[in-house]
Amino acid sequence: MEKTTIKRFGLYMRQNWTLYVMLSLPITFFIVFRYIPMTYIQIAFKKFNLFKSVWEMEAAGNYGFEFFIKAFSNRDFFYALRNTLLLNLLDLVVGFPAPIILALLLNELAFKMFKRVTQTVVYMPHFLSWIIISGLALQLFAPTTGLVNIVLQKMGFEAVPFLNEPTHWVVTYIFLGVWQSVGWNTIIYLAAITGISPELYEAASVDGAGRLRRIWHITLPGIKPTIIVLLIMALGRILGSEFDRPYALGNNLVKGVSNVISTFVYTVGIRGSQFSLTTAVGLFQSVICVIFLAGANTIAEKNGERGIF
Repeated sequence: MEKTTIKRFGLYMRQNWTLYVMLSLPITFFIVFRYIPMTYIQIAFKKFNLFKSVWEMEAAGNYGFEFFIKAFSNRDFFYALRNTLLLNLLDLVVGFPAPIILALLLNELAFKMFKRVTQTVVYMPHFLSWIIISGLALQLFAPTTGLVNIVLQKMGFEAVPFLNEPTHWVVTYIFLGVWQSVGWNTIIYLAAITGISPELYEAASVDGAGRLRRIWHITLPGIKPTIIVLLIMALGRILGSEFDRPYALGNNLVKGVSNVISTFVYTVGIRGSQFSLTTAVGLFQSVICVIFLAGANTIAEKNGERGIF
């Protein structure tokens, strides 16, 4: 029995060894650049010393939780935590349905050429960095020299402080985020829609179902697994925060709403050289994100949906 199993395994490896060679490359990448650096998480529990290895550093006080206590005692950290949750929740509420709606609209277009051109146009901002986008935003939304405010003033309206007043800045921040990312996610949903059998639409048309009913009863259920997976992943990033977007769009006038965990880590950790403190903040952020991810996945599976693991 064992010899037969060994022979089958040997035959299988001879036939598929090239796949495992190719798979070894990403596995090596993740080991070297993802898992080995995780050993430095222990900096959160030690007093950082530039001239010692992480294994030789002195342990922090309060049983290693000294810097976690300092973080939770820091008022700026709580403001950054609040802003991160607020901006990410608004991104989820406004930005998550946008590509679904756009994909449904594009799927219903009869002119294929117009559909392809529209797809390309909405997809292009995904390739722009936030530094470029922030420069465009400044040219468009600046209080006195921005194109939008110049047009508004010419029409007799007052200038709108898109980038200089907290509430307007948050709206602008969310709008630019949707504009930049909607095309990428739309492509994902359109790919999922192409997997739906055309026979279902034909049968529905024969039964007298209109366009909206076909969308509601065929298209949306057909892409529901994709929606659930992307929603779980989005919830897993609810406490995560990209650095370039708030840093590039932020300024001192809106610091109260633009300072998120990533910019807090940059300011306090890199510029302030408090590496142990910001490592503790980053570890706390990662643990909460994993909890949200696992919780969303569990809820989806209990409701009969397919999770991500």
